[in-house]
Order: sequence, then structure tokens, then C-alpha cells
Amino acid sequence: MATDRGIDYSLGTANRDPETGISYGVIPLNDLGEYAIEDFEPDYGEPHCPQCGNEAKCIDDIEEDTDTWEREPHGCDDYACTDCEYVFGSESAFPDEAVAHTYEQNGYAASLDSYNDVFILKSPYFTHAQFCSPCAPGAGYLSNPCPDGPKTYCFGHDWFEGAKAPYPVYSVETGELVEPE
Repeated sequence: MATDRGIDYSLGTANRDPETGISYGVIPLNDLGEYAIEDFEPDYGEPHCPQCGNEAKCIDDIEEDTDTWEREPHGCDDYACTDCEYVFGSESAFPDEAVAHTYEQNGYAASLDSYNDVFILKSPYFTHAQFCSPCAPGAGYLSNPCPDGPKTYCFGHDWFEGAKAPYPVYSVETGELVEPE
């Protein structure tokens, strides 16, 4: 358990839920239970034109006549680019690799970044953790619980091996300590 709360390099302006004032939590994916990643959904971002890179629109949302527009060979007519007048399939509108992985269930909102750190943006639980500075100013680093640290969104006990979190878990709703089952 850390004794120094660290420095909030955001000065209270970033990585904090504006509704509750609770800091976002950051935890390495490897600190979570073995199967934690399985419920995260890949996010491929918004569709883009494979020719010019501009934003693409669903073909059904385009009011213009696209009959004379160039078409992707062997592609479906799923998306179109109004800038270069090109029609193409969904397999060309998104990257091969996901740009992020997200989890939005059971009162949680979390995102896995490219460094395998999970950012917890909403949770039914909080703990107190050291500031995650300067990497994520204002957020709390859940691997360093700190009794004097800011309230920080966290995962409940069921996200960890042995069904016990490595930090105290409190209910956002009641403020009460939540014991492992």
C-alpha cells in the first residue's frame, strides 16, 4: 500500500468523471484475472474511404445518385465516399486490427489501450489509489492503492484471480466497503 498520493498533474481537470468527481482508474491487463479480456469488444473506429482516407458514409444514407460512381472490384455496396465518389464494401472501410477494445456492461465502462492498460471510465466501485502521473494525469493507478489517494473507479473483486481485488473496494452508491465473497 502506497503512502504518498503522488501529484495530480492535471490540477483536477482531466481523467475524472465530471458527474461524480471520481478519478478514472488505470490498471495493467496482466493484473486482472485470466479471462478478463474475453468480454472486451473490439472497436474498429469509424468507416473511412480506402482510396482517399476521408470519412465514409453508409450507402443507404447518401441521397445522391451513385450509379455512375466508381465501384470497388468484387466489393459490396456498403459504404461510399462522397469526396472521391467511390463505393466499396465494409471489408475495405475498416482497418484489419481493432483501434481499441472496450467493455460496457454491468455498470462498467472501460477501454483497453495499445499498451495493455485498462482505463476504467465508469464503475459501480471505487478505491483510493496513487495518482497516475504524468502518464494519465488525474487518473488513479490501481496497482498502487493509497489510503490518502483520490477516489478512483476500480473493478470489483470478481475481476481478479481468487475473486479478491488487490485493493479495498467500495460501493459508489453507498460508500460502504465491499468484502470479497
